[in-house]
Amino acid sequence: MNSTPHRITKAVIPAAGLGTRFLPLTKATPKEMLPVVDKPAIQYVVEEAVAAGMSDILMVTGRNKRPLEDHFDRNYELEEALQRRGDQDRLDSVCASTELADIHYVRQRDPKGLGHAVLCAAPHVGREPFAVLLADDLIDPRDPLLSRMAEVRAQYGGSVVALMEVDPDAIHQYGCAAVQGPPDAAGVRITDLVEKPEPGTAPSNLAIIGRYLLDPEIFEVLRGTSPGRGGEIQLTDALRALVQAGRPVHGVVFSGRRYDTGDRAEYLRATVRLACEREDLGPGFLAWLREFVRSEELVGV
Repeated sequence: MNSTPHRITKAVIPAAGLGTRFLPLTKATPKEMLPVVDKPAIQYVVEEAVAAGMSDILMVTGRNKRPLEDHFDRNYELEEALQRRGDQDRLDSVCASTELADIHYVRQRDPKGLGHAVLCAAPHVGREPFAVLLADDLIDPRDPLLSRMAEVRAQYGGSVVALMEVDPDAIHQYGCAAVQGPPDAAGVRITDLVEKPEPGTAPSNLAIIGRYLLDPEIFEVLRGTSPGRGGEIQLTDALRALVQAGRPVHGVVFSGRRYDTGDRAEYLRATVRLACEREDLGPGFLAWLREFVRSEELVGV
């Protein structure tokens, strides 16, 4: 047991994907910049990391991702225009993203998979433990997953992976974990990991979702990890190697609110739900939504 683990202050956000599920929009617009109500999806992820005490953020980007850097940078002309108008609310919203954290960028020059994207972060992370947050996954701030994972890491040391129970018919779309311990435990020990198992072969219905707390030893393992599923270097395969070497890898089974903004239908559901919960938009939007559903039901009669 590691009684005095290092506090995690660094987070890595892989954001180099092509976003093919959202074509043609993502031909020129990064999928991470898709608006969820009035903030880009990537800002929710950065805010989650900051809320968990991570002030040093590294985004692993690729070609055509410059808008990510622009969003978290200053826009002096816009700020001055809003200030002249006395529009303090919009000025505050524009400045909020620039003041969130110390954000750095590195390019993943070759699309070699999530494991390779994480390996691109090695020079920045060094020998410190770090978090990985996938930009497609939005975790509702009322369900603080990262803090639960940090508690498990404080107790057991090593690396911690976020898991979620999914329909067994869908588990082949995810990395999958076999575990010891009941799913409702604070943390379960992972005994095996498989990246997108063939239908009918999954060891459980516990899917890996996009939150990891990783020990820096993962970098050395990734350097020796051969391409796996899809011809890419898979982070799941590197974690499996740690498990097989007897290194501690634990899971936290999450049952809270999660939105997969990389999926079109789930993205729309996330936008609708978060809009309904907004004090400034919710009452009017929800009233319209109820009327829309009622009218559609009448048309269908």
